[in-house]
Amino acid sequence: MTTETAPITLYVDADACPVKDEIYRVGIRHGLPVVVVAGGFIRVPDDPLITRVAAGSGMDAADNWIAERSGPDDIVITADIPLASRCVKAGSAVIAPNGKPFTEESIGMTLAVRNLMTDLRSSGEITGGPRSFTPRDRSTFLSTLDTTIRRVQRQRAARIQQQS
Repeated sequence: MTTETAPITLYVDADACPVKDEIYRVGIRHGLPVVVVAGGFIRVPDDPLITRVAAGSGMDAADNWIAERSGPDDIVITADIPLASRCVKAGSAVIAPNGKPFTEESIGMTLAVRNLMTDLRSSGEITGGPRSFTPRDRSTFLSTLDTTIRRVQRQRAARIQQQS
């Protein structure tokens, strides 16, 4: 399949993703393939648009699988900032489960803050992790996902039209 005929695909970094059910519903509603990638087995709905991938038990197996396959017409859902950085560099649209988009403009600072916080936690200067996932995060995610799908569809259509 060429880039022009390959569908926009939703790639889900599924390990610990709190919005999988929402992604399935939105993907099906838009007729988009959803590829659910995890380190091991994960249950997914029985739908021809949804594919489950057990990437293996290696530390970054699921991340590597997604990063090696995602591209400009794809949307990646992940809370993993290094994976988000790799996918943004590949041209994918990337969204965190809380609805925060990762962009070329924001990913550098986001990665730097993540690395700083990791260092501070490992040195014991701060404890704890990110705040709890809230219903508002779920709502924000759904809105951001719909907006991102429409944006990627428009960009893709414009690019295809320019090429013809």
